[in-house]
Amino acid sequence: MSRNDRAQQAENPKTADIAGASNREKDPSDWTTGDEPMTGAQASYLKTLSEEAGEAFDAKLTKADASRRIDELQERTGRGREG
Repeated sequence: MSRNDRAQQAENPKTADIAGASNREKDPSDWTTGDEPMTGAQASYLKTLSEEAGEAFDAKLTKADASRRIDELQERTGRGREG
């Protein structure tokens, strides 16, 4: 990346927050689509985690609630740990 590109990126408010931020770190309560039904990928992974943890799977969770539940079950099952 050239010096000019870096300067333009630093001045662009749309990219200014990108450098150290990630949507994975954003609180699900702040998601604009958090109230929508969970995605197919979330449902599939959540079902797997639920089975491994011996917990009930709730197919009616929102995207935000599914994300929080995935975090909770990853903690219980030891999945998702950074190595």
